[in-house]
Amino acid sequence: MRTAQVARRTNETDINLTLNLDGRGESSIDSGVGFLDHMLTLLARHGRMDLQLVCRGDTNVDDHHSVEDIGIALGTAVAQALGEKRGVRRYASLCLPMDEALILCAVDLSGRGGCYGELEIPTQKIGSFDTELVWEFMTAFAVHAGVTLHLRRLSGRNSHHIVEGAFKALGRVLREAAGIEPQFRDEIPSTKGVL
Repeated sequence: MRTAQVARRTNETDINLTLNLDGRGESSIDSGVGFLDHMLTLLARHGRMDLQLVCRGDTNVDDHHSVEDIGIALGTAVAQALGEKRGVRRYASLCLPMDEALILCAVDLSGRGGCYGELEIPTQKIGSFDTELVWEFMTAFAVHAGVTLHLRRLSGRNSHHIVEGAFKALGRVLREAAGIEPQFRDEIPSTKGVL
């Protein structure tokens, strides 16, 4: 099984995270940021990964440090769990509908982390959550996972639907890209011989 444990402690956050990439989609998440808990639960369920996460952050300041540092920790865990990436499909993409919202998500487990695209969110807040933090999370995750991530809103008016669609789509494409192709189980899917 491809698993990882990450403990990340800074002056701003204290994070403990356990990940099983080959799980059942079960999660226990307490980030201190309610909306992010909901999104990470969806990510785990649709990615069929088991995720346990506790974060104690300086949310009395704002949610920025917790959201970004959780992205770093989760990305680090995904990179550790993938290891050498032998046998993975490597690429995956999906257009995911969430009511009126349609989100394009594509990943390459390239080892070269980056987050690209346009995920325009109409409002600055969803409840008390700052929507600009969605991009902070996705960027931190992609860089530390070593994943090339493209996200694009193709349509959508409701901010909650757009963000929910993005997290669900990320879970599903990660599951597909990280899936093992049995006939290539011992191969690294790159002409370089390393990802």
